[in-house]
Amino acid sequence: MALAGWTILADLDDSAIAAARWPHVLPSLGSENAMSEATARPMFNPLRNAPNLLTLMRICLAPFLVAAILEGQYRLGFILFVAAGLTDLLDGALARLLKQRSMLGAYLDPVADKLLLSTIFLVLLHKGLMPVTVTVLVFGRDVGILLVAALLYAAVGRREFNPSIFGKANTLAQITAVAAVLLHQLTAAYWVVVFRLVALDATMALTVISGFHYAWVVSRRTGAPAANGAK
Repeated sequence: MALAGWTILADLDDSAIAAARWPHVLPSLGSENAMSEATARPMFNPLRNAPNLLTLMRICLAPFLVAAILEGQYRLGFILFVAAGLTDLLDGALARLLKQRSMLGAYLDPVADKLLLSTIFLVLLHKGLMPVTVTVLVFGRDVGILLVAALLYAAVGRREFNPSIFGKANTLAQITAVAAVLLHQLTAAYWVVVFRLVALDATMALTVISGFHYAWVVSRRTGAPAANGAK
């Protein structure tokens, strides 16, 4: 027992002497250990998943928007559609600003857009507010692109289908057309009538142009390996 006591006292004396001789060493060692523990812990960023959360919010708004249009509450439907459009702008801006572009977001964002727009086009057609020609063109293009993408994935395993400038313009035209149709139910002002006609015409034109452009791009990509192999 006495020997153990002397050993403990000796250790305490050595620690006191070391602290007295090198007072700057021990605190630095403690700070280094604290820094290593801090760096080992993952930093929590509350905005990390904000773009994907906004996209999911846009998908969740779809049932309420459809219900508002079916019940004839066009003012509420217009407000919800504007809110959905704002989430579409914000998730893209946040993804670029925070550099949080993920594979989930790359697939989820266009799916959310197509789900929302396609559903609203059908509902507006059911209510007699969307022309049949516009709805048929929009759905025909989307179904054709979906089938071609599925065939390319099954045949050659291609997954990259980057949207073209015409495709982005077509999506913008569709959003504008839906907003114009809903706004026309709130006011019959002359500029709203003209705006609705221009938006619908632009949607039809860009739907056809983007569809042909997509077919041209796909034919070039699928024909290039065959041409190289023939040589």
